[in-house]
Amino acid sequence: MDSPSLKQQRSEYVDAHQRVEVLAERKRLLWLGEWPTWLLIAVIYGGWFLTLANWRRIGDLPATLLMIWWCAWYMSLQHELIHGHPTPWAWVNRLFGFAPLAIWYPYRLYRDSHLRHHIDFHLTMPALDTESYYVSPSVWAGMGRPVRLLYWFNKTFWGRLLVGPAIAVAAAWSEALRQPLRGEWRNLPMWLIHFAMLGGLLWWVHAAFGMAPLYYVLAISYPAQSLTMIRSYYEHRPAAEHKQRIVLNVAGLVFRVLFLNNNLHLVHHDLPSLPWYLLPRVYRARRAAYNTRSGGFHLHGYGELMRRFGFTPVDAPVHPNMPDT
Repeated sequence: MDSPSLKQQRSEYVDAHQRVEVLAERKRLLWLGEWPTWLLIAVIYGGWFLTLANWRRIGDLPATLLMIWWCAWYMSLQHELIHGHPTPWAWVNRLFGFAPLAIWYPYRLYRDSHLRHHIDFHLTMPALDTESYYVSPSVWAGMGRPVRLLYWFNKTFWGRLLVGPAIAVAAAWSEALRQPLRGEWRNLPMWLIHFAMLGGLLWWVHAAFGMAPLYYVLAISYPAQSLTMIRSYYEHRPAAEHKQRIVLNVAGLVFRVLFLNNNLHLVHHDLPSLPWYLLPRVYRARRAAYNTRSGGFHLHGYGELMRRFGFTPVDAPVHPNMPDT
């Protein structure tokens, strides 16, 4: 029977072999200039602008729903830009994701936080994983009952959509306020630039299209953030083996398009530089191996989560694999 170290060596060999294959595939496709991502950029920006420009013709409700889609899709695009698409130059990619169309976070904050999230050994661990929805036992012990109930509600599907964005935004903005009080000034210019750009964007949307800034923030941006949280609702779980913490969600077409195939999340974590339009191809080629490596963390779409965990917590807010202190 193989020893744990031998199994780990074989796993690392498979990962390295996959990376070589993907790099070769990406080199072969380089002449195309990653045209699917270029097309995506044009569609998102064009759709966002045309919806605003034709608001009255489209109608309030359909136009609002379209704007929610564009802003949520834009956040998926930002994720692709962070991982090195569509060009090999980070500063060029950043230009396409710098605009605060989704309101809440500076692009650089999202980039730095998300890249730290890709340290797979830290996944789900509070204070280590920047995208963890779990808290440590010591933090839980210091919470009052109303806050605990809020965190339990956030573990339900509809709770995540209703209060999840508020919890995430409050955490990011409160940390931004605390940093200068601790004498940490490095991120202050980033936030000042973000809010200056945001003010300019909301002023222009109001001046050019007559949309109230508060409407854009509450009726468009907040629901868009909720929509993106469908993907992250049960994207990671605590498990001893770090690859078994990452989901494979075989979602329907609409969510595959919206999330740019990031529902095949284990494939993305294995090969974070793989462009979104190649993720399904890699998964199909190694379906059995990936399903085994996920340790059964496999879902058949987001409707399954909605049905099973609409108002039932998917698990506990406290991370189960941490010491009490």
